[in-house]
Amino acid sequence: MTVLYTIIVLAVIAADQLTKLWILRVFELYQVKEIIPGFFNLVYVTNTGAAFSMFAGVDSPWRHYFFLAIGVAACLGLSIAAYRFRADHKGYMVGLALIAGGAIGNLIDRLRYGSVVDFLDFYFGSYHWPAFNVADSAICVGAVLFLLVNILEERKNARSCA
Repeated sequence: MTVLYTIIVLAVIAADQLTKLWILRVFELYQVKEIIPGFFNLVYVTNTGAAFSMFAGVDSPWRHYFFLAIGVAACLGLSIAAYRFRADHKGYMVGLALIAGGAIGNLIDRLRYGSVVDFLDFYFGSYHWPAFNVADSAICVGAVLFLLVNILEERKNARSCA
């Protein structure tokens, strides 16, 4: 594993956990503080499901363990992928590190609290995006970066073969 990968993973985990700790100390559950009227609030909500609260309504004692297992498997898979991609392009490493850091941040919440702490609440008019956190943001940015690097690398390889 490279130093860059490790630094990014640890930075994402730290930023995620510190922001969640602040929310837990300052906000009551379901409290809302309007930051930018008509666009952005800080809230304190929890998510027992997957991304965007998918499967949160599933009533099963195994749901929690399922999400823990998925999180651990994802972190292991991402680390293996980062090791394999380490020589190809630093963009791959950065993308995978962002995803891994986010996955670990949310996994820590599941282990500590039994759910994930969400607090970023964006909306526009009647459209309301599900609340999310720094870990979720890192996962999304990492996935987009990974795909973008992949597209650019494919184009570069196609031009060199033509």
